[in-house]
Order: sequence, then structure tokens, then C-alpha cells
Amino acid sequence: MLDFLLGHYAYWLTIILLCIGLYGILFKKNLVKKTIGLTILQVSVVLFWVSIGSKWDATVPVRDPGISTAEVANYLNPLPHTLMLTAIVVGVATLGVAFALLIATYNRYKTLDEEEILEQIQ
Repeated sequence: MLDFLLGHYAYWLTIILLCIGLYGILFKKNLVKKTIGLTILQVSVVLFWVSIGSKWDATVPVRDPGISTAEVANYLNPLPHTLMLTAIVVGVATLGVAFALLIATYNRYKTLDEEEILEQIQ
């Protein structure tokens, strides 16, 4: 049992980060804290995909005369890593837009508390 837990530490870290991010999104009233929770959730998804795409004792998919091409298990799949690199770039851009919107919201309503903003809108 202990070997199972230690052997899948990346998945446990992913689950913990996912729960922290969901908690921040669902239960916090401050919009900055919600944005941080969303970012933590996104990091957990990226970590999950990268951990799926990695293997112990594997190498990059570049032809090596020392490794037989028939042994494809010796190579990593670069697709999850490539997709997550794109997800990181999109996430940083989204985070920048989210903080710009939060600044505009604060300038208009003078608060970032969700309930106070809803009261001022109505």
C-alpha cells in the first residue's frame, strides 16, 4: 500500500492541488482569491498531463543508434508536454486579462468582494 502511495506521488499532489483550487473558486468571496484558486486548479491539470506523459528511464524521441527503433517503449510521448506548454501560455494570458478585469472592477465598485459587487449592481 505504501509503495502504491509513494509510486503515484504526482497524482496525489495533483488531487491535493485540484481540491485547493476548487475550494478557492467555490468558497472564497474575494475575486482575487477566486482567480488564484482558478490558477491553482489550472496548474493541477498541467501537472496531471505532464505526469501522464512521463516515464522512468525513457528518452526523447530522437533517433539514437544505441536504441533500437523497434523498442518504442524507450521513448517519451512529446504530445502531452507540447500541449501543456501551450496551456501554460494560454493560462498566463488568461490570468493577465483576469487581473486587468479585476483592476477595472475595483476602479468602478471600490471593492473586490463578490457579494458587495452584486449588491451595487442591483
